[in-house]
Amino acid sequence: MTASTPLNFRKFAALIAAAGTLFWLYTFYFIANVPPGDGSGFHWLAVFPLGMVFGSFFLPAWLLVAIGRLPRFTTAVGLCGLIAFAIIWAQLLNEFPKS
Repeated sequence: MTASTPLNFRKFAALIAAAGTLFWLYTFYFIANVPPGDGSGFHWLAVFPLGMVFGSFFLPAWLLVAIGRLPRFTTAVGLCGLIAFAIIWAQLLNEFPKS
């Protein structure tokens, strides 16, 4: 019998950080293609809370993955960032004009 390999938290944290980064980049595309509402351009203000989540959770996660420190903590920070993205994005989807 062989022992099972332990979960590599550093790779898992990198995958989570990559998912959060890709979602953050996707939000720019989505916001750019929102149907025109009143024409004021205020829908671009949604970039700020999303950017704060990215800067607060995923930039530190990338730094910690890069230096190889605290992999379990980094995984937890990334998961918290994904949860924060989900909460904010759900609220923003209700605010954007429908087509």
